[in-house]
Amino acid sequence: QMQLVESGGGLVPAGGSLRLSCAASGRGFSSYSMGWFRQAPGKEREFVASINFSDGSPTYEDSVKGRFTASRDNANTMLYLQMNSLKPEDTAVYYCAATTSRNRRIENGELYDYWGQGTQVTVSS
Repeated sequence: QMQLVESGGGLVPAGGSLRLSCAASGRGFSSYSMGWFRQAPGKEREFVASINFSDGSPTYEDSVKGRFTASRDNANTMLYLQMNSLKPEDTAVYYCAATTSRNRRIENGELYDYWGQGTQVTVSS
């Protein structure tokens, strides 16, 4: 069992930055691959980034490449998403999630076992 709690969301102007955090509690954090997803009003949930359990290698959705950076701190069971050069289209509720899947690609939200409650990110134009 794992509990995930996101924080760090807020209202920022376009071009600004935010750092999201996800605090994980439960055993075996380092054995989980972790993901960030987002859902905008009226839209389906979409993949943002993931970070592999074995080597910490990140994968990003194309629209956030070069702007967002995912990282993890296994010692403190934390996951982060640094978001720079934010755009109004980044406005959404952001969720962190954990998966035991060993698939090479883990962009599919259905692979994830645990989810946080989400944190709102609003980017004003």
